[in-house]
Amino acid sequence: MTHPFLVSLVAAAAVLAALPAVAQDRIYRCGNEYTNNAASAKQRGCKLVDGGNITIIQGTRPAPAGGGGGGGVVTAPPNAPRVDVSEQRARDSDARAILEGELRRAEARQMDLVRQYNNGQPARLPSEAGDEARYRERVADLKASVARNEADIAGIKREIARLPSSR
Repeated sequence: MTHPFLVSLVAAAAVLAALPAVAQDRIYRCGNEYTNNAASAKQRGCKLVDGGNITIIQGTRPAPAGGGGGGGVVTAPPNAPRVDVSEQRARDSDARAILEGELRRAEARQMDLVRQYNNGQPARLPSEAGDEARYRERVADLKASVARNEADIAGIKREIARLPSSR
C-alpha cells in the first residue's frame, strides 16, 4: 500500500522540477545587456533572444585607480637584474631615435595619402574608367588608410611622450 504522504511528496517534487521552465520569461538582448522587462526592451529597441537558456556570469569589478598606492609607477620585481643608468639612457635614446624615424615615415606617408585622397575626389585610374564601384571602393580604402595612419601617428607620439626626456 502506498502512503498518501509519499504520493504528495513525489507530486510536489515534480511540480517544483517543472517550475523553472514555466517561470522563464522572454529574454531580450540590448547590446551587451540582457533583460526580461518587455516594456523597457521595446522602448530601447532590444531584440528577442530565441531558443536556449542564457547563463550570465557576473564579472569582477576592477580595482579603483587610486587604490593601488603605486600612482601609476611600474616597479620591477625585487629579483630583476639592475641596469646601469648610462646603459638605460642609451636604450632610451635608441628607442627615441627609432620612434622619431617611424614618426617621420608615418608623417610622410600621411602627406602622400592625403594628397592621393584629394578631399574625397582622387584622380581616376585608367582601370576605373567605366567602373564606378571600383572607384568608390578605392576612395573608401584611401579614406580608411588616412584614418589608420593618423591613429598610427598619434600612437607613435604617445610612445615618444612616455620616454624620459633626454638630458
